[in-house]
Amino acid sequence: MARKLFGTDGIRGRANTEPMTADLAMKVAMAAGLHFRKDHGRRPLAVIGKDTRLSGYMLEPAMVAGFTAIGMDVVLVGPMPTPAVAMLTPSLRADLGVVISASHNAFHDNGIKLFGPDGYKLSDAAELDIEARMDDLGAGALAGSRDLGRARRMEDAQGRYIEAVKAAFPSNLSLDGLKVVVDCANGAGYKVAPRVLYELGAEVIPIGVEPNGFNINDRCGATVPQSMRARVVEEGADVGLALDGDADRLILADEIGQVIDGDQVLGMMARSWSESGRLKGGGVVATVMSNLGLERYLQSIDLKLERTSVGDRYVLERMHSDGYNVGGEQSGHMIFSDYAKTGDGLLAALQVLAVLIRAGRPMSEVARVFAPLPQVLKNARYGGGDPLQTAGVKAAIAEGEQALNGTGRLLIRKSGTEPVIRVMAEGDNQRAVAGIVDAIVGAIEAEAKEGSA
Repeated sequence: MARKLFGTDGIRGRANTEPMTADLAMKVAMAAGLHFRKDHGRRPLAVIGKDTRLSGYMLEPAMVAGFTAIGMDVVLVGPMPTPAVAMLTPSLRADLGVVISASHNAFHDNGIKLFGPDGYKLSDAAELDIEARMDDLGAGALAGSRDLGRARRMEDAQGRYIEAVKAAFPSNLSLDGLKVVVDCANGAGYKVAPRVLYELGAEVIPIGVEPNGFNINDRCGATVPQSMRARVVEEGADVGLALDGDADRLILADEIGQVIDGDQVLGMMARSWSESGRLKGGGVVATVMSNLGLERYLQSIDLKLERTSVGDRYVLERMHSDGYNVGGEQSGHMIFSDYAKTGDGLLAALQVLAVLIRAGRPMSEVARVFAPLPQVLKNARYGGGDPLQTAGVKAAIAEGEQALNGTGRLLIRKSGTEPVIRVMAEGDNQRAVAGIVDAIVGAIEAEAKEGSA
């Protein structure tokens, strides 16, 4: 059975518009609470964190109402990175964790991410069960008047996360003498990220640390790293770090302002950890979106690249099943499972900085480990039906695959959060790759237009 609400990373949509309404948030809380609530001799507990967007003020109390209505207590931690909630959920012996965030999206969107009592994102089966429960929330789900839950704010949540992240940094190293620009995207990491870097010894230049409810990810952060890159050059910094709205992804810049994406980080960390004997599984896990150049580079140093569907939870599932401890996405979700249970931009930054310090060379030399193959990605929007099953689109895809002829990759997939089809091709020839993508996108858009006529 296909999920109706949950996408690749929770539920997401435009705030105060169906489905992302206060009513939905309350029902998700009730259904998720019923799914995870166990008779373990203590009151069931949910942890709720959020990012800095305005609609969090609407969705947070709605979820509190849902949890307390079924008899669950709630701990509110306020604006906190997604990985902080993943860490706090098992630490507090909570039954589940919630992050109210739309990650890298603009302020007008919001979303709900759920974590189980172990701090891991939910399986497809768990999400399906929660959706089914949302359709059948009868009066029997409600707690009695004396059994309603209570809510409280946790004052030391930020400190707990800060210490946990710092503990993952090698104790024999410090960031003394390192000048770091950190762009917090006016999001959930705006307090904790600069503090961690400062407490480890860096000279910190923070930007994107003045959230107002509307400016999250607005011309800043991991998806728009231009301001961070420019500030690195302006300040003569050693490195730039850009987080996204919920601080679970990381994009870097070297000392001359060149972007370092998740694929380069995977290559750099794989090599470093392999040389030091820390790498498990004989390689790393990435998604189908990672550049073919990364795969070729890892092969050249006798390491493997395992690919999964898009989404850091799929990366983590493969890491667990096959014994890897490093994985991530080109977009900047990096998972170091020795330390974290989900993507953590700040923790990933510290692992990169540790390699930089030990190398004693500029970031441009340390982090750029392979030359990416030309890669073109475009989106084709459609209204309904399935354009991928039409003869015209199938023919365009077949022609593209024949043109690449084993020298590159072609990837076509539907988005998990919006009605678009993503078309990606990569190969040694930029012009040929772009032509293949344009032809397939054109065929999809033509079919979509004909279908809506």
